[in-house]
Amino acid sequence: MLELLLTGLIDTLIMVGVSAILAFLLGLPIALVLVNSSEQGIAPSFLTNLSLGWSVNIVRAIPFLILMVAIIPATRMIVGTSYGVWAAVVPLTLAATPFFARIAEVSLREVDPGLIEAAQAIGCNRTQIIRYVLLPEALPGIIAGFTVTIVTMINSSAIAGAIGAGGLGDIAYRYGYQRFDVQMMVSVIVVLVALVMLVQATGDSLAQWVDKRQL
Repeated sequence: MLELLLTGLIDTLIMVGVSAILAFLLGLPIALVLVNSSEQGIAPSFLTNLSLGWSVNIVRAIPFLILMVAIIPATRMIVGTSYGVWAAVVPLTLAATPFFARIAEVSLREVDPGLIEAAQAIGCNRTQIIRYVLLPEALPGIIAGFTVTIVTMINSSAIAGAIGAGGLGDIAYRYGYQRFDVQMMVSVIVVLVALVMLVQATGDSLAQWVDKRQL
């Protein structure tokens, strides 16, 4: 049982870890465009903000299980298979990116407009405002939001595992549900709870540390 749980945990960490990195790299730029292209942003663009906002909302509105099944052809084209750990990375990334983008957008919007105006007054360009004002000021909120995103992805990875992606979800389904192995089911739940608590504690500590550095 221990070996099986360890294998499932490693598969889950791969799924969530790779997807989380991709979601961060894709979601943060989307959030920056949404904030800066808004009416109050440093580069207002109604068409850009509207089209990107609608795209994000549409993807977010699709339940993960339906999304995972719907993009099977695209998943197969990207990774060469629709089954296994790496196949789950595609739908996990697609689902997490708009979710994180909206959370990061909220943090970026909470940055004091006075700081942006002060940066503009001393001649900072858009890139400098984003790099030296928006991102540093919003960083604690972005980290906290990314932590929530990872926790959500862990939950989604369990769903993905139950339909062929592997990981802890697959173990819970094959052994805990199909074979009525209560001990295995409880063990998977304990591992998932411990993983979520570790991620949440780490994210909270990092966000607090970054916030204190700014004081």
